[in-house]
Amino acid sequence: MSVIAPLQRANHGSHFRAYGLRGVAALIDPFLGVDHAWMSAPTFPPHSHIGFSAVSYVFLDSDTGIDNRDSIGTCNLIRPGGLHWATAGRGIVHEEVPAVPGKTVHSLQIFVNLAPERQSIAPFTLSLEPQDVPVVQLPGAKVRVPVGSFRDAQSPLEPPTEVTMLDISLEEGADLTVPIEAGHCAFVMPIFGTATVDCQDFGHNDLKLPVFAAQDTPHAISLQGLHGSAKVMLFAGPPLRASST
Repeated sequence: MSVIAPLQRANHGSHFRAYGLRGVAALIDPFLGVDHAWMSAPTFPPHSHIGFSAVSYVFLDSDTGIDNRDSIGTCNLIRPGGLHWATAGRGIVHEEVPAVPGKTVHSLQIFVNLAPERQSIAPFTLSLEPQDVPVVQLPGAKVRVPVGSFRDAQSPLEPPTEVTMLDISLEEGADLTVPIEAGHCAFVMPIFGTATVDCQDFGHNDLKLPVFAAQDTPHAISLQGLHGSAKVMLFAGPPLRASST
């Protein structure tokens, strides 16, 4: 049984729009929030994070990548299909802008909590290039595994918080079952199209998504493309039950 969480629209001029999953950290622990965004010009000035991780994942259909710079000397390009994980710890300042002016970045900004004993560690970053993301190809479905694991695929990334992030593409009529470990919460964010999640339809414009609380035994989430092709992101991880700094 899932709980329905609301998504909020956010706009900054004509060059940034997003659907944000905010204000429900207790439901999606160890995640703090997720922004599904389109950005075609620099939007946010250099800004700081403290006590958690800020993760950027750029979708393969993005027109361009992200130029990323931070206060610990990182200067890199997050290419379409790639992921960058910034563990803020006791503090990091970063700025992300479209690599090609005027081109639109299609991405997720994901905020992940740190265990209390790690919230004051020295900041560091991890990056995963698009070609290094494991891919599981199944009948009617493709699953990219930027973080965590799915079936026999294991991401090479070793983040400071145990989580799984799956980029799932479904063809029309596809049916996919995703196992969820005992003690892990999970939620599914529609990216495009309409996906059927455990017999309920969720479209990317519906401003809602399903959240599955951690259970004492393993369970599974059913995903179907009953209304045409669709893409979703599935997030899972064991709750930390810790407040962020």
